[in-house]
Amino acid sequence: MADRFRLTLAQLNPTVGDIEGNAAKARAAWQQGREAGADLVALTEMFITGYQTQDLILKPAFQRAAIEAIEALAHACAKGPALAIGGPAVQEGVLYNGYYILQGGKITATVLKHHLPNDAVFDERRVFASADVHGPYMVNGVRIGSPICEDAW
Repeated sequence: MADRFRLTLAQLNPTVGDIEGNAAKARAAWQQGREAGADLVALTEMFITGYQTQDLILKPAFQRAAIEAIEALAHACAKGPALAIGGPAVQEGVLYNGYYILQGGKITATVLKHHLPNDAVFDERRVFASADVHGPYMVNGVRIGSPICEDAW
């Protein structure tokens, strides 16, 4: 286990639907974290698409564009800290609210949201599937868990 672990929390304001712009913000945050000596730069839930996307997230082309942007970020951010970023995840044709861990040029873990809120402005049960609760992943020898939103409580 590492003697120290440095985490950069990037509390930014992504724009709904602006995948390219949000990816640029993510890359800039990662670069700042790298310069600060971070081991992990963590962005927010559904960062790559902005939150809430409502029906936009149901469009397969939008889902593909978001996932491709995350894969491109993994490649672009290969040399430096891990990057954690929220975005849609499609597994076996099922759409989830996901949180990706990018390290060494690839996606090394994907956490899928379990507890989907369905009140007030939230309508996640209509657009996302609920996944099983995920266990921790490793970053530089440290076990980390990233519950998404209400999964934490």
